[in-house]
Amino acid sequence: MTSAAQDLLLRPSEELTLSSRGYRLMHKLGEGSYAQVFLAEFTNKDADDKTTKLLACKVVDVSKAPKDFVKKFLPRELDILVRINHPHIIHIHSIFQRKTKYFIFMRHAENGDLLEFILKKGPISEAQSRVWMRQIALAIQYLHDMEIAHRDLKCENALITSNYNLKLADFGFSRFVTDGQGRKLTSTTYCGSLSYAAPEVLRGMPYHPKIADIWSLGVILYIMVNKAMPFDDTNVKRLHEQQVNRRWKFRSKVK
Repeated sequence: MTSAAQDLLLRPSEELTLSSRGYRLMHKLGEGSYAQVFLAEFTNKDADDKTTKLLACKVVDVSKAPKDFVKKFLPRELDILVRINHPHIIHIHSIFQRKTKYFIFMRHAENGDLLEFILKKGPISEAQSRVWMRQIALAIQYLHDMEIAHRDLKCENALITSNYNLKLADFGFSRFVTDGQGRKLTSTTYCGSLSYAAPEVLRGMPYHPKIADIWSLGVILYIMVNKAMPFDDTNVKRLHEQQVNRRWKFRSKVK
């Protein structure tokens, strides 16, 4: 039994299902509120050379998640993942369900996420920030053109590949922003991370999720070039005051 199987308490039948499809979970890369992410191997058993590739696998166990997540957020995420395809959105390899667990296999980002990169390497140069911001913006434009809002844009959800391109990931809070008749919908659910939330989201009022995405995008850019958050997020009231009064400072030398 692999360490991943032990972490997930996989049943023998679940391991057998993964193996029959060419997958093997290796070790944990991280975890969120209701999911764990593992490094995985995939071997295409139908190919002549039987080459193996590394993937990431997000595992959601609905038996451990609240009903609101299982009934609303997870179905939205799965519906969106099977529809999207863009060079700067992480590629989904396959999705399948086994009893209470959903396995979402996707491209593995070899250089981790943007926040890890900034903490390790320091502020991103202005030239590189332009490249990466354009890549994220193109991904967001693609989603918004499809009437999808991400609603959880942050550095941790921008993944860096082996050739240093950014890929947008984690659609757990994403949703369509129009109804069946094409009418625009506002959001009332607080989503995402406090540091990246737009002022109207913090106020708890109905908000336009596409516009809130753009605010979060600006916070990502600020963090790139400053290696710091633009606002103090230890107090929500103070955070909101700093936002509306535009109390942020860039470091003295942005290169």
